[in-house]
Amino acid sequence: MREQAIEFTKKNQSVTYLVFSKPDGELIGYFTLAVKPITVNPKNFSNRMKNKIARVSELDKETGTYTLSAYLIGQLGKNFRNEVNTKITGEELLQTAMDTIRELQYRVGGMVVFLEAEHKEKLLNFYEVQNGFKCFDTREVKRGTEDAHSLVQLLKVL
Repeated sequence: MREQAIEFTKKNQSVTYLVFSKPDGELIGYFTLAVKPITVNPKNFSNRMKNKIARVSELDKETGTYTLSAYLIGQLGKNFRNEVNTKITGEELLQTAMDTIRELQYRVGGMVVFLEAEHKEKLLNFYEVQNGFKCFDTREVKRGTEDAHSLVQLLKVL
């Protein structure tokens, strides 16, 4: 958050929201939102989801993929300093981000949310099983370096 939030906000690339506890005003979490284009191969989606995505996207007939604008949850994090993380669950923090996206959806439209997560069972279970996101691709980060890794890309239709 410290490294990129301010810079991205100055460039109008994203907005970082800070979440404070009501009783004492302590910072308990944060999330970053942006609007980004994504390309989705719908082969692993249900027909219902494919139809929803098709309504708000452009089909590339050669590749069978759809390109669309989506809300990106770029960061989602809790404050782990001094046991503050116990004041909010990951579910509550994600719900706060989704509520903000629904407000934006009401004002400007759009219907797809996506995020990227490390390929860890606990994270994927949190997003897919507990919160209804669907995996649509992976993305390589820092390819060709020692700390290269891939991120799982997940989406949810509102």
